[in-house]
Amino acid sequence: MTFTRAIGLGAGAVIKLIVRGLSLAKIHPNALTFIGLMINIYAAVLLARGRFLSAGLVIIGAGIFDMVDGRVARATGQVTRFGGFFDSVLDRYSDLALLMGLLVYYANIGRNFYVVLTAVVMTASAMISYTRSRSENAIPSCKVGFLERPERIVLLIIGALFDRMASVLWVIAVIGNITVIHRIWHTWLTTKELDRRDAASAPALEDHVGKA
Repeated sequence: MTFTRAIGLGAGAVIKLIVRGLSLAKIHPNALTFIGLMINIYAAVLLARGRFLSAGLVIIGAGIFDMVDGRVARATGQVTRFGGFFDSVLDRYSDLALLMGLLVYYANIGRNFYVVLTAVVMTASAMISYTRSRSENAIPSCKVGFLERPERIVLLIIGALFDRMASVLWVIAVIGNITVIHRIWHTWLTTKELDRRDAASAPALEDHVGKA
């Protein structure tokens, strides 16, 4: 067994214990989602104050709630359509709160360039989610692109813990917008193919109706 495999199994066992405890405590999954948001807002305050190491540890704590709310919902039979919607909306608030904390920090120390860079990252983060949501109104699935929310959160944690936030912002800004472009391209190709199929099937349908 490899070292990383052992870590994965150990982390999985800990998550299962947490899920079991929360399930027995009968805490509603939506409450866990909301608690995760509150923890991320606290992390954002720490980021705004320049306390990056503490913020990174707090974000890790918030991540635990992100990982367990859905599992608790399934374990307790409380999976609902609203729950999925609520989780997605609060995730967006959490993401933007963390980045807002960074924006305040860079503004306070007079780093105007990084204020703009953080704003670019905020835009990319919002657009990554929006393009998928809007795309899936037109096509079955749009899960392409590398920089999903878990990757963005991990990068922010790395930036906070190792004091490399400026580098992390560059990575998210570049790869995040590449992810948006990839999703636009994927949607264009898929809708083009769907439109072609619709156009090809239309004459056949008209012929069938005419003969009837």
